[in-house]
Amino acid sequence: MASQDNRPFHWHYSEFDDSNFQIRGRTSFYAVVLFSVLLLLITLLILYTRWVCRSTASDADAPPPSPPPQGLDTSTINSFPIILHDSNTTNVGESECCICLGVFEDGDKVKVLPMCRHCYHSECVDKWLASRSSCPLCRSSLRDDSPV
Repeated sequence: MASQDNRPFHWHYSEFDDSNFQIRGRTSFYAVVLFSVLLLLITLLILYTRWVCRSTASDADAPPPSPPPQGLDTSTINSFPIILHDSNTTNVGESECCICLGVFEDGDKVKVLPMCRHCYHSECVDKWLASRSSCPLCRSSLRDDSPV
């Protein structure tokens, strides 16, 4: 059997001699360079993070792009013919405006849509066509660029 050392382990901080511990020459230079590089990397990381956060926040604050206009322009709406309603004429077959559900009276300004020949009060259909580009009744397109 191997002999065991029965001496107790006594440790105290005063037993260690650190008088030999010195940083000299190249070691201190490398320590300063390493510290400077780490400080530079941390600074660049913080600046990059701030830039990303600001660009993301500015994108989120920007209003979404507006949708393209759905209605017709004013010049197109004004180009549609307006006639005065006369109950004795046969070219206007409708007896009421299907937008406001008002009955056409003699002398009312009635706008006739060119594609489908449906008739409406001029004020009613002008408001409709400013936001939509189709006939309120049959939904046929009134745009010049639409296929027939």
